[in-house]
Amino acid sequence: MTTEPLTYNVLLIDDQQMAEDLIGQMLADKTDLRLHFLLDSSKALATAIVLQPSVVLVDLRMPGLDGFGVTAALRADPATRDIPVVLLSSEDSPDVKVRAFAEGANDYLVKWPDKRELVARVLYHASANLARKQRDDAFLSLRRSQQELLKRTEELAQSQAALHQAQKMEAIGQLTGGVAHDFNNVLQVISGNLELLRLMTRGNEAAQSRIAAAAVGVDRGAKLAAHLLAFARRQPLQSVVIDPARLLRDMSDLLRRALGDMTRVETVLDEGLWTICVDPSQLENVILNLALNARDAMDSEGRLTIRACNVGSGIPGSERPPRGNGDHVLISVSDTGTGMPADVLERAFEPFFTTKPAGQGTGLGLSMAYGFVKQSDGHIALESEPGRGTTVKIFLPRCDGAAAAPPPEPTAAVTGGAETILVVEDEHDVRATTVALLNNLGYRTCQAADATAALRLLQDGTRVDLVFTDVMMPGPLSSVEFVEQARRMLPGLQVLFTSGYSEGVIAHGGRIDPGLNLLPKPYTAEALSQKIRQLLARR
Repeated sequence: MTTEPLTYNVLLIDDQQMAEDLIGQMLADKTDLRLHFLLDSSKALATAIVLQPSVVLVDLRMPGLDGFGVTAALRADPATRDIPVVLLSSEDSPDVKVRAFAEGANDYLVKWPDKRELVARVLYHASANLARKQRDDAFLSLRRSQQELLKRTEELAQSQAALHQAQKMEAIGQLTGGVAHDFNNVLQVISGNLELLRLMTRGNEAAQSRIAAAAVGVDRGAKLAAHLLAFARRQPLQSVVIDPARLLRDMSDLLRRALGDMTRVETVLDEGLWTICVDPSQLENVILNLALNARDAMDSEGRLTIRACNVGSGIPGSERPPRGNGDHVLISVSDTGTGMPADVLERAFEPFFTTKPAGQGTGLGLSMAYGFVKQSDGHIALESEPGRGTTVKIFLPRCDGAAAAPPPEPTAAVTGGAETILVVEDEHDVRATTVALLNNLGYRTCQAADATAALRLLQDGTRVDLVFTDVMMPGPLSSVEFVEQARRMLPGLQVLFTSGYSEGVIAHGGRIDPGLNLLPKPYTAEALSQKIRQLLARR
């Protein structure tokens, strides 16, 4: 690799044309020195700014702007202040030389110097100027590198903090997901036995009242478990394409009743909202929980504003999600409450974290919203300052499909029929309670503790109309594998899954696999009987 030879530009300023010829002859055999001549000293500054010479040779005595004036002008301008200036004069006076250096000259030569001295001094000042430029460029490059390093270090620290937070949230999620799963099984045993007691004590108003009160406790526990699973992103979502505008409009009356007369509710919906693919019941729960949090922050008196709009790169001036690109529907819930300081804002999504007094909150509202939004491939952001209220922003990905029709209103409880149902459940107490419930509804039942035992029953010739199986099964045969073999043996067999946690078996990425039917635990006798009748009606 060859390097281009350096060429130094030398600007000579003199009112005598002969100076160009004389200096030109002295520098003629130096290929690295290129001479530029300027006759009019008034143009010295403008020429130097454009040419950026390595050295300026300027005559001292000239009409108009003399050598002192040229030197002063060059030193006063930032673009030329560092260019070496050599004054040429016929005067060998110490006073003149002192003034020359005072004006900023780098050197002083008495006309006419020896050729070798002139060349040596020009090369010295030119190379010194080049070295200065290289030094300045190096310092500038170093400063930029330091700034870039500082920026990268800050970004790395932020990324590490985000990773640490994500790992902490994931660890908490795994713990809460496991606890919620076991809790749902316990609730199912309690709920099932309450249902049996209710059926056995018909006509006993005192007993029925006690059972109803206990059922309310079970329902609260079920909601708590659902919130835990939602935060842990383990809650199976039955996602469908919905119109968010219709869902939010339908919630208006519910919100006004839940929040009370002292809280003003405003719903602002942009025209032409895109459809989104989410679990509508879970989205309603999120909006309701955010609204209740807002009510508490406003001490039941203030303004709650729910807005929805389309955001994306194709919409000028629209807001963007905190991460990712693409089209989204933004749903924001804003209040005029007390707001949150930075330290509270940082922990707001953690489960069980709450600033409310003991007994006035579970600390799961925002964490449930966080889990649901992440499980729905969306983004969630919090904006809050003390005294300025809080805004929760939910970005849900746009879906191109048409909105599904709203589900029909649930009908009254169905008592069942004479069909045979195979119950597959590894938890003995849950299985026994479920079998007793189905028998009380009039069904014939058989049962198995795992998928292998259930398959053996069918291989032995047991005829069943519907399989009601837990999703999570011990043993070598999974519930899904058992169902596949059972359907080959009994074409038209209906299957209803149940679980408090089904991720990785019939739900992937938090979404139920298409074509599968799931009844989440804990379930009531009415919900169980309705679902069974719906499936058996398909045969």
